[in-house]
Amino acid sequence: MTRYALRGCSVAAALGLWQLLTSLDVDLWLRFSQFPTVTDVARAFTGRLAGPDYWRDLTDSLTRILTGFLLAAFLGVATGVLVARSRLAEDLLGPLLEVVRPIPAIALVPVAILLFPSNEQGIVFITCAAAFFPVLVSTRHAVRALTPVWEEAVRTMGGGRWRILGSVVLPGALPGVFGGLSVGIGVSWICVISAEMISGQYGVGYRTWQDYTVVDYPGVFVGMVTIGVLGWVTSTAVELLGRRLTRWLPRTSYDPGSRPRPARTAVSAPPAPAAVLTGPDPEERRDEHLV
Repeated sequence: MTRYALRGCSVAAALGLWQLLTSLDVDLWLRFSQFPTVTDVARAFTGRLAGPDYWRDLTDSLTRILTGFLLAAFLGVATGVLVARSRLAEDLLGPLLEVVRPIPAIALVPVAILLFPSNEQGIVFITCAAAFFPVLVSTRHAVRALTPVWEEAVRTMGGGRWRILGSVVLPGALPGVFGGLSVGIGVSWICVISAEMISGQYGVGYRTWQDYTVVDYPGVFVGMVTIGVLGWVTSTAVELLGRRLTRWLPRTSYDPGSRPRPARTAVSAPPAPAAVLTGPDPEERRDEHLV
């Protein structure tokens, strides 16, 4: 409870500082006079919750992000395992993937507009492309880092290729896979909001950009807060799922919610007799050795 109270106090302190700087129109170097106050944003947020447009935008953004992310998770894990386990696949797909990987996903918006017949499919494609490469790279490195002793043990017991894949490769690579998924979900939110701002018709990003064009700054901050909360919720869900599926992994001894236990003092043994401490003198040892 102390940790949750501390987190709540930090958020309350940030909001209080925001309210203070904006209500007093502080303009030292940063122009806080241009910012809406916390009360203005809260009032605008309450008004949005009462209307149907906010929930429609929320539903559209969540549908796009979940569709693209799940597709990227499946393709990224499959391609990462294939590239890490097959030299032929690495030679065929590796150069192409390494050339496309540095291209930002948001730069694929013109390609999506030309390639797909609807904006909805194009936004899902951009979201999938954003999450695909973090998942691919993490899976590839996790599979290659597996110790070969496990695979040899399965082969010794008569296991085939699919047995190795199901009992060694996929379980052993799960920590790395979920590391890539955690990164991928964050990048997906960045790209889906950007794509909605550029070519979307509905969604949180589209509504935020529309508020900016009509100089509705409290509405802009409503969109920003919504994006932050949605990103935090989805990232937390991915991390919780990863912990659930990797419960068999050894955990560190540090528990953030528990206090360190005081070290137990060892009970001192009674002092040994002097004869035991000193033992026989060197002459007696030499005589015993000769005997």
